[in-house]
Amino acid sequence: MALSLADLLGVPDLHLKNLGSTRTPLTTAIDWVAVTELENPQAFLSGGELVLTTGARQGTADAQRSFVRQIKRAGAVGIGFGIGFEHDCVPPALLAEANRWAVPVVEVPYSTPFIAIGKLVADARSSDHYIKLEQLLREHQILARALLTGGGLPALLKKLSAIVAADLIITQYGGEVESTSPGAFPEAPSWHPVALSTGKRDASTLWLRQPFHDNGIVDYARGLISIELNNLVQRRHSARQIAGQVISDIVRGTLEAADSAARLENLGISPTAKNFVLLVSTDAGKFSTLSTITLPPGLETAVAAIISAEGRQELLLVLPTQAGDPAALGRALSHQMHNIGITTPVGIGGAYSQANGLRWSYFEAREAATRGLEVNVPERLSLTSLLLASEDVPMVDMAAEALGPLTAFDTAHGAELVDTLETYLRLNGSVAAVAEALALHRNTVRYRLTQIAELTGYDPALTPDRVQLWLALAVRRIAPQG
Repeated sequence: MALSLADLLGVPDLHLKNLGSTRTPLTTAIDWVAVTELENPQAFLSGGELVLTTGARQGTADAQRSFVRQIKRAGAVGIGFGIGFEHDCVPPALLAEANRWAVPVVEVPYSTPFIAIGKLVADARSSDHYIKLEQLLREHQILARALLTGGGLPALLKKLSAIVAADLIITQYGGEVESTSPGAFPEAPSWHPVALSTGKRDASTLWLRQPFHDNGIVDYARGLISIELNNLVQRRHSARQIAGQVISDIVRGTLEAADSAARLENLGISPTAKNFVLLVSTDAGKFSTLSTITLPPGLETAVAAIISAEGRQELLLVLPTQAGDPAALGRALSHQMHNIGITTPVGIGGAYSQANGLRWSYFEAREAATRGLEVNVPERLSLTSLLLASEDVPMVDMAAEALGPLTAFDTAHGAELVDTLETYLRLNGSVAAVAEALALHRNTVRYRLTQIAELTGYDPALTPDRVQLWLALAVRRIAPQG
C-alpha cells in the first residue's frame, strides 16, 4: 500500500526526524516524491507529493516562507528538508511558516540520499498497483464466471452489486431488465447512469445507486452486460416468432384440438386454465423493436408472440387470469409502448380456456384495439369476435363475398363506396350526416347507397342487410390474413 510520512519516519535506516508541530498530519498517502531546488515549484506539482529540497534557493527568511506557501497551495503532503548542504539545520522561518499552515516538515540527514526515499515510495506504489490489478483480475473472473455458468444477468448483477457495494438496475427500451432493488426507480442524482453499448437505439443503461465503489470493474462489467443484452434481444425475437407461428395456426383454425393443446403447453400456456390476450398492432416494419422490447414488471411471465397479418405487425401477450387485473396490465404495456415511441392502442381480450377460447380472446382484443383509447377492455359480448372465433362459421369468406364487388369497383373507378358505407353505418344511417362528414351532396350519398345495394345485393337501408354489411366491415377490419 502507499506510504505516508509516518511510515517513512518509522524506517530506521532513513534516520528521518519530524520537526513539524503535533497538529500537522502525517498519515496522508504519498503519491510521489518530487526533488526540487526551485524558488517556486508550484507549477510543477500536481498534489500528493513529498517535496524534497536542500534549500539552495531559500537563502532568506522571506524566500523560505514563500516556498512553504507555494507547497501548501500545490497540495503537497509535506517537505523533506536535506541538511548538511546549504543549511546545517532546517531554517526557523521555514519551520515556523510550515507549522502555521500545518505543512509537515521532515529533516533529512546528510547521510540519507533523496533517492533512497524516492525508491521506497515508488516500490510501495508499484506494489499497491500490482495488488489492485490482481484484485481487478479476480473480479473480472468472478463476473465472467457468473455469466458463463448459466446464471445470466441476475447472477452477474448480484456479483457486481457486492463488488461495488451498491444496488444496480439495468434498463432497456425504457423498461427494467434486471435489478438488485426491485421496485426502485432510477434517476439522477441518487443513481449514476452508465450507457450500455448494444448497437441498437434501445437506450440501454446500467444504473448504480450512489455512493458506489469502482476500481475499474464497472467498465469491464459494462462490456459483459452489453453482450448479454444483445443475446437476450436475439432470444426474445426468436421465441416471439415461434410463439407467433403457433398462435397464428390456432387463430386460423388449421390445427386439430389435441395438436393445439400440445403446442400451447410447449409454449407454457395451460389450455385448461383461463387466459386472456393483450394486443398491440402497428404497421409492418414501422417498429422493428416490437419483437424484442423488454416487458414491464408484471408482464414478465407472459407468453409473448409476434403475428404479421394484412400489412400489420401484432405483439400478443397471453397471460393467465392470476397474473393480475387485465386493465392495469394493459396500462403498464401502454406506458412501455409510449416509452419507445409506439402510441397505438392496447386491446384486451376476455379470459377463456382451451385453444378456441384463446382464438376468441384474440379477436376480442383485436376488435377492442380499434376503439382508439390507450387501453381498451373487451365488451361483455362481441358478436363479431364470437363468429370469427368459430371454426364452423366462414366469416372471412362471407365478408369477402359481400364487400368484394365494392372494393373491385373502387379500385377500377377510383370510387369511395367502401368508405361511404363505413361512414353511413357509423353515423346510424343518416344521409345528412354522411353528406356533411364526406363533404358531399345528399343526392350523391343516395346515389352511392343505390350503387352499394346493386353491387352487393344488400340494401344498407334495410336492417337485416345493414347488419350483414356491418359484420362484413368488422371482419374486414379485424380478421387475420387467410
